[in-house]
Amino acid sequence: MINFTKFERINPEKRDVLKRLKDYDEVYQVFGKHRAREQSDRCMQCGDPYCHTGCPLHNFIPAWLKQTAEKNMDLAFALSNETSPFPEILGRICPQDVLCEGACSLNTGHGAVSIGAVETHLNERAFENGMKPKFSPIKGDKKVAIIGSGPAGISAATFLLRRGIAVEMFEREDRAGGLLMYGIPGFKLDKSTVERRINWLLEAGMKLHLNCEIGLDKSIKEIEDEFDAIFVGIGAKKGRWANIEGEDASNVHLAMDFLTGIQKRNLGNTEATFIDVKDKRVVVIGGGDTAMDCVRSSVREGASTVKCLYRRDEANMPGSKKEVVNAKEEGVEYIFNVSPNKIIKKGDTAVGIEVLKTELSQADESGRQRVTIIDGSEYLEDADVIIFALGFSPETPDFFEDANLKTNSWGGIDINASYQTSNPKFYAGGDCNRGAHLAVTAALDGREAAAQIEKALA
Repeated sequence: MINFTKFERINPEKRDVLKRLKDYDEVYQVFGKHRAREQSDRCMQCGDPYCHTGCPLHNFIPAWLKQTAEKNMDLAFALSNETSPFPEILGRICPQDVLCEGACSLNTGHGAVSIGAVETHLNERAFENGMKPKFSPIKGDKKVAIIGSGPAGISAATFLLRRGIAVEMFEREDRAGGLLMYGIPGFKLDKSTVERRINWLLEAGMKLHLNCEIGLDKSIKEIEDEFDAIFVGIGAKKGRWANIEGEDASNVHLAMDFLTGIQKRNLGNTEATFIDVKDKRVVVIGGGDTAMDCVRSSVREGASTVKCLYRRDEANMPGSKKEVVNAKEEGVEYIFNVSPNKIIKKGDTAVGIEVLKTELSQADESGRQRVTIIDGSEYLEDADVIIFALGFSPETPDFFEDANLKTNSWGGIDINASYQTSNPKFYAGGDCNRGAHLAVTAALDGREAAAQIEKALA
């Protein structure tokens, strides 16, 4: 171990940009065994590992890095899966640069250990060798309903099934996976990877109800009567508009509608609503990972030009830095320090968006810079399609009121330290409580809620 002076940090190789623009296959290649062992061998095995505390799940990162370096892949796989419900997925999509790798002791000088890439490698290699996550046989007559099949729901199901507790999952879409299935493009996460995890849950005894919306296809009273506990993990899918003049134009869309339509088409759903951007000038408003997903999807869809407009500078973009790099490689143009003012329409169709130039103030005590508008700086960005990627808010379906689930000021479900809601039979976690956040924090909530449910049912 501690060969960080011998081996430099290496990132996974990316597919050639001209090839990857022709499809939605994953951009990053999985490490080979030699590269994974070499990178694992860079770990210093810190006595107080910051990577462990920097990970929301508190994964046993130094332990499975050590086992990978020493070629003990069975133990590496077991350690990786002990605390995480789907490490091969989080290894692909987590923002490691601000979590585990950002906290790595080597990050300030020699370059952080390539934790995410090793995590993906060791799990994929284990799967290739026939290994699967382990679950306990169902015991007792207690059963739990899970509403929503995204990261929080999958995590809760995983840890409940590990404890031998029966689970039924309810999903309003035609496929399970939530954000992992329909919110994240295939070039970041192949959908067969998500389906594999769902299939393992089914093999472990989980029952899955698709195209089943609670409150519409099945009442919340039925759920409450049939199950001993209910976990709500419906995410936060309600897109935000800019609330500016003209955004009601027919060719102005929300990010999730755009991304979901593409993914459903790619999965063979010919009836899904699809927003066509081929040969069109696309403008995406926003600077987070969802905006990056939209611009990178647009270039793959054959848009004539793709621009990303953001009201701050590049250094202040909230999205993953590697996604910005990838988007630039793929031909996306960034325009910083502009704020949308109004959409210019011709009839019912947007022909452009008027923006105002901005500038940033000096950093305040928290380090944040305030955005100010430059008077008289407005100008027009021509557009055939405009997509807003301004974040998401939790949905508040009617069954919340029917089940007496109290919400907070932004619509998130109120929970206590035990993940319990105002209705003691209901638990909740993930984005429907936090607001739009990360898959890894949703996974944490699902895991911890499962532990509390088990305690309550004991």
